[in-house]
Parts: sequence; structure tokens; C-alpha cells
Amino acid sequence: MTLEVLTSDLLEGVRHGFFTRRGGASSGIFTGLNCGPGSSDQAEIVSINRARVAEAMGVPADHLATLHQVHSADVVRVTGPLAEPRPRADAMVTATPGLCLGVLTADCQPVLFSDREGGVIGAAHAGWRGTRDGVLEATITAMEDLGARRDRIVAAIGPTISQAAYEVGPEFVEGFLDDDPETARFFANGQGDRALFDLPGYALWRMRRAGIGATEWTRHCTYRDPQRFFSYRRATHAGEVDYGRLISVIRL
Repeated sequence: MTLEVLTSDLLEGVRHGFFTRRGGASSGIFTGLNCGPGSSDQAEIVSINRARVAEAMGVPADHLATLHQVHSADVVRVTGPLAEPRPRADAMVTATPGLCLGVLTADCQPVLFSDREGGVIGAAHAGWRGTRDGVLEATITAMEDLGARRDRIVAAIGPTISQAAYEVGPEFVEGFLDDDPETARFFANGQGDRALFDLPGYALWRMRRAGIGATEWTRHCTYRDPQRFFSYRRATHAGEVDYGRLISVIRL
């Protein structure tokens, strides 16, 4: 099966892709394009999958940069291939041609950024914690440090968990409201004391408030489409011992 790559019109003119799980070499619960070295999948198979992504993006395998993601707001400036151990952070920026920035997700948001005119790109892994702690704004600032202009930056959110599938408890809601009462708009009533959280809506709101040129979500839900996407929450509900990781990439 060939690779399936989703793209955003906002990022037109910059090579990028939100890869689905289709077209990979993994099997079992990881069937498809599992690109997560942190999973319990066979390391050599994960390497094959990542090499396929690098080839599709037109870069050598070692020019596909990913991080040891830790749900932080930390951003790394990338100027060449990353050595092991990979930096512990959740976003990257670069102005170096030929480098491909990648983030791994399985319900969290992959967010790809570009200032095409300025020749600066970024990529962020943005779960609820990283988004609340400011990883998106930190990525924008790091891009500015490389010469990007805020009003020229555009950002696209790829496949992530949708509000209808993201049930949270009252303590989760309270944490957001204590931080910023305006975030009440991103919660809907669920069953009993549960609420439904709009993660991509929250991220879009934060990026628009940060003053970038434009931003959008591709509107693909990872939880609802098991044929195309890995999902941590779906795997947990199914009692599976692990889950695959999707990869989203952008390059100059």
C-alpha cells in the first residue's frame, strides 16, 4: 500500500505532509506507518517506516529530525541532523534548507508552521499540557528569532482528537478555568460530571490571539478513524498494550 499524505492549503509552496498510518511496514497493533521509536514495535521496522517518510520528502533518513517529546513548551533550533540522544523538547524551528522537521502524535496535535517568504519553518507536538503551557507561542517566537515575521507565519493543525471523543474530568476543566476563565468556551457538557474538550479549537484560539497570519485544522479526528490514524485513547479503551505514532513533517 502506498503512503497517504494529507496537506494543508495554508502551507502551499512549502513541502509538508501529515502522514496517515497507511503504507507502512509494521504489523499487529502497529499495522501501517508507525514512526515512533518510543513504541514497543520492532526498531528496524520503525526505521524502515521513517526511511519511507524521508524518501517521500526528498531528504536522507538522517535529515528527518524528531525529538524526545515530553509534553513541554521547549523549542529546539535545528541546523543539521540531530544526534542521539535526541533533545528533550516538543517543538523545532529551522531556516536551514534540506532539513525535515517531524513530530510524532497519537491524539495530540501536530502543528506545522511556515513563513515561506522569510524561509523559516517550525513543527510542534501540542497536547493539552504543552498547548496550555505555551508551546505554540514559543514556536512562533523562536521562528521570529530566525527572521520570520509574525504576521507572515501560517500554521496548520493536522489529525488530532476531536471534541466529541475527548472526555475529561472536572479537575481537568478546573485547571484550565483557573488559568484562564475564557477557556470555558472550549468545554461542552458530557455524561455526568464529565466534559468534552475542544483541543484543536483551543489551539486555534491561542495562535490567532498570538497574531500570526492564518491558521487552520485539517478536521481529521484520530480517535474516530482507526483505518487511517493511531490513537492513544482508542488503544487504551480497547485494552491494547501500546499504540503506533503518526508522523507530520515539513521541510524547506
